[in-house]
Amino acid sequence: MNTEIIKSEINVNNKINIMRIGNKEYISLTDLARYANPEEPKIPIQTWMRNKDVIAYLGLWEKLNNENFKGVEFTTFESLAGKNSFYMSPQKWIKETNAIGIISKSGNNGGTYACNDIALEFASWLSPEFKLYVIQEFERLKKNEAYQYKVDWTASRMLAKSNYHIHTDSIKENIIPKLTEKQKQYVYAEEADVLNVALFGMTAKEWREKNPNLEGNIRDYTNLKHLLILCNLENTNAELINDGLPQKERLVKLNNSAIRQMKILENDKSIKELEDLNKKLISTK
Repeated sequence: MNTEIIKSEINVNNKINIMRIGNKEYISLTDLARYANPEEPKIPIQTWMRNKDVIAYLGLWEKLNNENFKGVEFTTFESLAGKNSFYMSPQKWIKETNAIGIISKSGNNGGTYACNDIALEFASWLSPEFKLYVIQEFERLKKNEAYQYKVDWTASRMLAKSNYHIHTDSIKENIIPKLTEKQKQYVYAEEADVLNVALFGMTAKEWREKNPNLEGNIRDYTNLKHLLILCNLENTNAELINDGLPQKERLVKLNNSAIRQMKILENDKSIKELEDLNKKLISTK
């Protein structure tokens, strides 16, 4: 799961923020709602979510895209939707049904976002004309990929150059955590954890226990250097498995390789350029 957030925006009447999380875009329902109520945008959102057809649509979207969606809770909401006593908010919907199509956070930098399928339904409810303008601007944003292609090409070139240095340079100092004797002797059920221990010094479970408030896994929160090394370790581990080396021996070899690679990349100009380029891309989106 990739949790990197890239922010961008479109303009239709006012600024409408868009977040790209992994490969999915989420449009700000809060900004869309300002079309109807600039002062209290949460009111149009809550009013929209009281509608029976809307609840049915949200539920269907979740069933198609979310294997952890709570269908029993949804059925209850669907039976109550449309009644005068029925109340629904994004936070309540997310909490009770484990929905992923809508994201809502409180605070100054918070707001309610929804995947484009849901957000455009909300825009249509606000005004069909408004929806058409939103679609037009959103499609324009999606088609503006020339710069992204350039960045991808540059990234590939830099990574290839850095990867070459890994195999040609030497190392004098260790940066990756060294394995403990206990880690060397432990048998790991998942090959992914063999790589995690070799590179990060901990299993996925150990990382989650240390970071209970973070979503995703250790690989979602690492940097470009670690991701490059991880890619190389995966290839190396596959070769070692084919050679028939026991897991304990592979773990030691992978850890030694990770230590060597990290030192080489620590002062690699190509990686630093790539990291700077990545920061500029995120800040301009």
